[in-house]
Amino acid sequence: MMQNHPVYTDNDPQTEHSTLNLGPTHPATHGVFQNVLEMDGERIVSGVSTIGYIHRAFEKIAEHRPFYQITPLTDRLNYCSSPINNMGWHMTVEKLLGITTPKRVDYMRIIIMELARIADHIVCNSILGVDTGALTGFTYMMQYREAIYEVYEEICGSRLTTNIGRIGGFERNFNDIAFRKIRKVLTDFNYGLKEFESLFNRNRIFVDRTRGVAAVTAEDALSYSWSGPILRATGVDYDVRAMEPYSSYEDFDFEVPVGDNGDVYARFLVRNEEMWQSMRLIEQALVKIEKEPSDIFHADVPAFYLPPKEEVYNNMEALIYHFKIVMGEVETPTAEVYHAVEGANGELGFYLVNDGGRSPYRLHFRRPSFINYQMYAPMSRGMLLSDAIINMSSLNVIAGELDA
Repeated sequence: MMQNHPVYTDNDPQTEHSTLNLGPTHPATHGVFQNVLEMDGERIVSGVSTIGYIHRAFEKIAEHRPFYQITPLTDRLNYCSSPINNMGWHMTVEKLLGITTPKRVDYMRIIIMELARIADHIVCNSILGVDTGALTGFTYMMQYREAIYEVYEEICGSRLTTNIGRIGGFERNFNDIAFRKIRKVLTDFNYGLKEFESLFNRNRIFVDRTRGVAAVTAEDALSYSWSGPILRATGVDYDVRAMEPYSSYEDFDFEVPVGDNGDVYARFLVRNEEMWQSMRLIEQALVKIEKEPSDIFHADVPAFYLPPKEEVYNNMEALIYHFKIVMGEVETPTAEVYHAVEGANGELGFYLVNDGGRSPYRLHFRRPSFINYQMYAPMSRGMLLSDAIINMSSLNVIAGELDA
């Protein structure tokens, strides 16, 4: 079917099957979701995926919040790369309002989003190593994720759920310490990623456990609307950053890594190569920022960008803008917009229906994990349970995106 394992068929009435609840508390499920599997020994006969164990209703909550207060909700989607969610939402509102951000803001966003992509891939690929019995890569790589979190902390004060940036740009400028930490991440991680690849890329045990496992054809991946690294691992050259550029990605030189047979090993290699490309993008952004005015970190949109507190306390005009923004007295267009960014695990989209009020009339998140996960049960048929676990790791399903 979708993998190299044989499609399981068993019509023998003497065969006894068992039912296995893989989750929502089993640690191998990587989150609060469940697969009810029919098993013949260690081989999966069939399965049904269930979701809904978080019950957060973010889309409904968003209908009762002003635009700028929705940012913390997006943090909790893919919390392994929160800044990408934040920036995607800000760009959606900017598209609605017709706001054009300065180039320096675009470059700052690219730096943060690519750091977030690296942090997300670190988690996914190192945990895939853990699920094949290799803990060392995971413990080794966490120091680099911590270094990225320190960059977040320097810029916005947060680490995991960042609430970073604002509609129109950033709440504050990047200081010299932030830039030093960013450059140090690039220098250190250049060495660390080489070490990580040397641990896994040609590791006989790891390759034997992942090559040919859960292979998916490009046709099947597209029919299930896959996106992100797992789609590119099947050989489909699709990346939102390249196909529908945003945040000035068209100004950058980078490659879109693609795989060949769409198996677990191909997904691993694609994510590794994407981390190299992310570092390449950050290096270019640091060069481009030097050519832009250093004091610009947001667009000139006083009707939608909260003024600094010191101005609110001492300037009547700033106080009026602050009051109007917080109380939702600024008119917004009646329109429908969709904006997508390349999230760490696929196309992350925001479909916003606005009726001119202070909150969205309707907001739908296109969560890549929710869409990518739909194939998990059918592609697991005929697979050994141990292979189904590493398959789940390679899909990078983040539970926060399942029942938003």
